[in-house]
Amino acid sequence: MNKGRHLKAGDTIGLIAPGSAASKEAVKKGADLLERYGFNLVYGESLNHKRGYLAGSDDIRADDINRMFADDGIDGILCVRGGNGSGRLLDMIDYDLIRKHPKVFVGYSDITVFHIAFSQLANVITFHGPMVATDLSVDDSDYSLECFLRAITASEPIGLLKNPEGENLCSLVGGVAEGPVIGGNLALILSTIGTKYEIDTGGKIFFIEDIDEEVYRIDRMLNQLKLANKLQQCAGIVIGEFLDYESGLEDTLTLEEVIQDIIVPLGIPTIRGLKCGHGVHKMTIPIGARARLDANQCTLSILENALL
Repeated sequence: MNKGRHLKAGDTIGLIAPGSAASKEAVKKGADLLERYGFNLVYGESLNHKRGYLAGSDDIRADDINRMFADDGIDGILCVRGGNGSGRLLDMIDYDLIRKHPKVFVGYSDITVFHIAFSQLANVITFHGPMVATDLSVDDSDYSLECFLRAITASEPIGLLKNPEGENLCSLVGGVAEGPVIGGNLALILSTIGTKYEIDTGGKIFFIEDIDEEVYRIDRMLNQLKLANKLQQCAGIVIGEFLDYESGLEDTLTLEEVIQDIIVPLGIPTIRGLKCGHGVHKMTIPIGARARLDANQCTLSILENALL
């Protein structure tokens, strides 16, 4: 994998909005925190625009990504939020450029499509982690900040990924597996199926998370992954947080029942409960780095350095 350089105080970080726009107040709060840690900031043009649920036109948002990867004066790139619209840009990205200029790139949710595309088409390690306006702008989780800073400033393997104290993982299927980490938001993963950006789960440690999806929709998405042979190809599966999925419908299944129906019978080492989603506490995970899942001990460890 191509790897960017780890960040340190004095480095310059570019801020972009490749999906939806973020409020200037929230961006400022997150930016202030980054500056307190000694980082210099450059603001993408997308932060100055709003078009419906998008942060400006597709051209503006795609240009921010290409320009910041090309600029040797920018050491890392952080997304200010997810939202909607990132998938529109996939055909507009210069993947050869990104391959030649690997950098820290961080986001989650709608940003999942970039993690998949950058990993598979540019062979670059990126980071599924907190964003400037939605996460770094609030003071709810020292855990999230510590995980984030540890990940982007380390030139050695991160090692064991630990949940916050008291937030335990559980094993659904025992066993041990190794492979590169891939995954992210379930709905966005599904949006790649049938395209040239389709997620490759073969031999990978595959993690999923989501929010505001009712159980029957999660059922549908997991079943589609199974029908597409994506679940069967995984070396291991990690189920992260699924938030706000209860609809109050009288005739429904529980999320636990859906997981037992679709994932557990595959017999692939599987754990559940990793804090890697939309919750208050957010783990930062290097996408593309080699990892070891021990579902007997309920541990996930990053074996490979994600940055130089």
